[in-house]
Amino acid sequence: MQSSIQASAKEGQHYPVSELVPHSGDMVLLDTVVSAGEETLVAKLRVREDGLFDRQGRVPAYVGIEYMAQAVAAFAGYHAKCAGEAVKLGFLLGSRQFHSNVDSYQCGDELTVSVERLLQADNGMATFECHVCGEGIEQSARLNVFQPENIEEYLKGKK
Repeated sequence: MQSSIQASAKEGQHYPVSELVPHSGDMVLLDTVVSAGEETLVAKLRVREDGLFDRQGRVPAYVGIEYMAQAVAAFAGYHAKCAGEAVKLGFLLGSRQFHSNVDSYQCGDELTVSVERLLQADNGMATFECHVCGEGIEQSARLNVFQPENIEEYLKGKK
């Protein structure tokens, strides 16, 4: 489903969500990107009952951190595509101040995920303020992420 849904954002650019995140198959959890700006991105998804995280019709609320992380990845991927660059792998280093008013999602829930970049360092480290909202659902967290300039060298431990 995700690969055919278009991400639409600034300057009329459109990309399938699967081209914006370095995930594949069932790990692509976002359905569409609604908007993207210089420092923000908004995405939507429907909690899938055929997904990897489904537990008898419910998905644990902590999966919201992965929804947030994929929105951050889509943000980075969108900006890479707009600059004519390849989408690169990044790493979720951690989350802070995760708050949730629910213990789980109901499969079928429609969620909006919004991310805002608060800080971007020259070394690839960044911090994002993130929110997941739906009917009766409110979650927030700050995510610390890292996207090395050269992923191959980084994974080899050279930099």
